[in-house]
Amino acid sequence: MTPPEAPEDGSNQPRVKPPAASVCVPVALTVLKNRSDFLKTARARRQGTSSMMVQGRRRAPDEAAGIRVGFTCSKKVGNAVARNRAKRRLREVALAILPANGQEGWDYVLIGRADVTAARPFAALKDDLRYALRKLHGGRK
Repeated sequence: MTPPEAPEDGSNQPRVKPPAASVCVPVALTVLKNRSDFLKTARARRQGTSSMMVQGRRRAPDEAAGIRVGFTCSKKVGNAVARNRAKRRLREVALAILPANGQEGWDYVLIGRADVTAARPFAALKDDLRYALRKLHGGRK
């Protein structure tokens, strides 16, 4: 086995590879699982886009910290395969956008739309979620 190369600055410390950008997530997302959490979020703010409906609510200070997110699709979206595909895409969009654009102490529910969520380009899905978050937070962020 060969030793690591010496860095150009002349120090004797071996080079350390920086972590990949996708590994560094600033805020952990918690997934909503209880029906009561979905119902509380449904009674709060909502913002529709062409590819999804986003519901959001600010939690009480005594509730858990962090960003929580839930995903749902009705049977209008299609059979189980279509619903799961739409939810997978919503999950990936949330992982990409919510840590940077979501607000601490909020719950979000992303609801897929029939024929659109699964077919829309991924970049457009991300833009839709950013737009919805801006509107939910009153233009802030």
